[in-house]
Amino acid sequence: MRILSITMNNAVTVTQVNNYIKALLDESKPLKNIFVVGEISNFKHYFRSGHMYFTLKDESSQLKAVMFSSYAKRLKFKPEDGMRVICRGGISVYDRDGVYQLYAEDMQPDGAGALSLAFEQLKKKLENEGLFDDVYKKPIPKYPRKIGVATSNTGAAVEDIKNITKRRFPLSELVIAPTIVQGEQAPDDIVSSINILDNIDGVDVIIVGRGGGSMEDLWAFNSEKVARAVFACNTPVISAVGHETDFTICDFVADRRAPTPSAAAELAVPDIDSLISFTDNTRRSLSAMLKSKLERENQKFDDIVNNSVLADVSGYYNSYFDDVKSFQNDLKNSFENSLKVKRFELAKIVGKLDALSPLAVLSRGYSVTRNEKNIIVKRAKDLSTGEKLEIKFYDGTANCTVDEVTYE
Repeated sequence: MRILSITMNNAVTVTQVNNYIKALLDESKPLKNIFVVGEISNFKHYFRSGHMYFTLKDESSQLKAVMFSSYAKRLKFKPEDGMRVICRGGISVYDRDGVYQLYAEDMQPDGAGALSLAFEQLKKKLENEGLFDDVYKKPIPKYPRKIGVATSNTGAAVEDIKNITKRRFPLSELVIAPTIVQGEQAPDDIVSSINILDNIDGVDVIIVGRGGGSMEDLWAFNSEKVARAVFACNTPVISAVGHETDFTICDFVADRRAPTPSAAAELAVPDIDSLISFTDNTRRSLSAMLKSKLERENQKFDDIVNNSVLADVSGYYNSYFDDVKSFQNDLKNSFENSLKVKRFELAKIVGKLDALSPLAVLSRGYSVTRNEKNIIVKRAKDLSTGEKLEIKFYDGTANCTVDEVTYE
């Protein structure tokens, strides 16, 4: 340790004193990397420079502190007055003012994780702005023809979405925007994918998400820029991040939250088998209902004829026979016309479903050809001589071998 010897004939300047004390503190190993716990007060964040200035205090004392922008930008949460934190850094002197202070390099909430605190802070902020309000939630279309997917193009999440969509509603088309979903670049890439899909003509709904992971792995979906991109999206958005127990800011802003990517695919498309079954049941029920109603009305008419007080008065009955017969015919014609209308409406519904059915396409003479890898063959140039194929017809399949390929 350096010793400063001072006499009347050897007076030092203020700067020398401050420099000396600064040197003493800078050379103290315990003060180079120290952890200090206290409550924040007088917090100031200068956005132009990015530096943070504040005071740490406890019941008896206080300590000035500064965190420069290079360290401040790494924080996951926003420091506030009254917040109790643990700061790591070194103690030194600010020469100009002769004030010793903590130069903080890291800060963590005391008693709550930084990520959890940042999550709650952003959630409260966006909730107060109204981004979670139901009035802004857009309905998910029942029969989407084109579905946008913003997720990684590898992994289980995108494969689950592909498989479930193909099984439940093969008439829909998937438009996948390969997206970085983890790390520092992820928030910007997620925003970019949402904007790209939102501007593709014909996209009816967008699925945004990824598979499970830790809170750190899913953190990109807690980004404010991602939340605002989802809110600003004109296309309905389904958020599907992680597992059922995982919640992100993206979930709260989205038009619909799905517990998993697989569940998102099920929410995005209907089950075509259920639709066909529902239509068949509706047709049978409607036909039975109309038939039953017609029988009841005929029975009522018979009861009127057979049980009327006029039944034994032949003269009176005969005088009104023609009117009654005419009424019977009108009633019968009315119900028959009503039945025709209902049958016509039912035929339209069935026709629409038949038009959507892949089997209807096959019944018109088309077929589907798959190679040995079970991939649909769309062009002749995708074939090679000797390759084995399976051809799907309306009423069965045929296995064959390619003898020759001719291009047009």
